[in-house]
Amino acid sequence: MTDFHLLIADWYRQTKRDLPWRETNDPYFIWLSEVILQQTRVDQGISYYYRFIERFPTLKDLADADLQTILNHWQGLGYYSRARNLHQTAKFISSELNGVFPESYAELIKLKGIGPYTAAAVASFAFNENVPVVDGNVYRVLSRHFDIEAAINSTTGVKLFKSLAETLIDPKRPALHNQAIMEFGALHCTPKKPKCSTCVLQGSCLTFANKTINERPVKTKKQAVRNRFFHYLIFNIEGNTYLQQRKGRDIWEELYQFPLVETESDGPLDVSHSAHLDHIVEISSPLTHLLSHQRITARFYHIVPSEVKPETDWILIQNSAIQDFPIPRLIDKYLEAHPL
Repeated sequence: MTDFHLLIADWYRQTKRDLPWRETNDPYFIWLSEVILQQTRVDQGISYYYRFIERFPTLKDLADADLQTILNHWQGLGYYSRARNLHQTAKFISSELNGVFPESYAELIKLKGIGPYTAAAVASFAFNENVPVVDGNVYRVLSRHFDIEAAINSTTGVKLFKSLAETLIDPKRPALHNQAIMEFGALHCTPKKPKCSTCVLQGSCLTFANKTINERPVKTKKQAVRNRFFHYLIFNIEGNTYLQQRKGRDIWEELYQFPLVETESDGPLDVSHSAHLDHIVEISSPLTHLLSHQRITARFYHIVPSEVKPETDWILIQNSAIQDFPIPRLIDKYLEAHPL
């Protein structure tokens, strides 16, 4: 076990990427980076990280900001509940904890939006607490090195990998160890085509010896994908258009969108769905947008109405002001190719 963390740490010192959140032990910046990097590639996350710390340089700045401003800065990252939780937790720390970030895993995990991984990352990287960080990269490295058949997304597997990670961590340098094993999974023991021929752990890697590398890690079947069909009504009213804010416990909560008709099956709308469809001048080709467990097929209907009877939740804005509102990436992508 000693050789494992020594070899990993030595590899990390020579190979690690130069990432801005690795140059600080400020828990606010580390927490911010970890939340941004959930479901986001590092190369994309860096620009958002810089954007956030420029606009919200302290936790109090983030806490004092209004949610729409935060959602605007988050636009394009997806999974907007992360941004809402970020804001709520910042407000809680600012008002209830006198702006002082909790310093232990046990206290961090009590905060809204902070799960086991993020709590361990902040506790380890900011406060050097001896707690292992187990993300997708770590699951992959451990499952391959020890040739573990337990599914990484099963209750048994989660407990097993956490226990194993606890035995491997270097108690004198937990932050270094955690960074090293995560980076090793990201750059070397990659999901496809891992660099086994030059691996520092090759001599003790059981999947290399057993020729089972491509069978690890094991995952149980994913949740079935739900198909949804969205039809957005884009009104052109002398340079103005309507938006509505999404409400309820659904995707993109609190974001703005064009008035929406959702149907159970695919295919263009007809006038029975809305009287405004009498005045369509263009219907877009279907645009597919994938979320973790949803596949959305969207069409955009450009309408020049003779008159509009807006719903109570519609707001009239200038076309040029639409980017002042946080909108889903799906709509943002459409507008990039079809500006109003």
